[in-house]
Amino acid sequence: MALNKKTEFPTPIQSFASFARLFSHPARIAILEVLAKRQTCVCGEIVDELPLAQSTVSQHLKELKEGGLVKGEVEGTSSCYCINWENFNQMSDAFILSLNTIKEFQKENGSCC
Repeated sequence: MALNKKTEFPTPIQSFASFARLFSHPARIAILEVLAKRQTCVCGEIVDELPLAQSTVSQHLKELKEGGLVKGEVEGTSSCYCINWENFNQMSDAFILSLNTIKEFQKENGSCC
């Protein structure tokens, strides 16, 4: 059985990778843009704006919710989702910090190619 080595890396790097994974599919980026534009949204309305099936949108919303970027509430037969701005801002700040750290190494060491 293979061991998961993720925990061997510092927490900021793990957070950076988790956040980046949430943005690794264009559907999730589009869903976040719809939610940001509307502030709150019923899942069916998201489906109306994207070229995806309801089940596909629901799966991506589940990923975003599990990743902490989206909050959702079930109201009868529909679900209402919105961006978890506190988590979004924390994760995006960590993401930018990691990118800037990488850029600093490039400034210090130059380019290899």
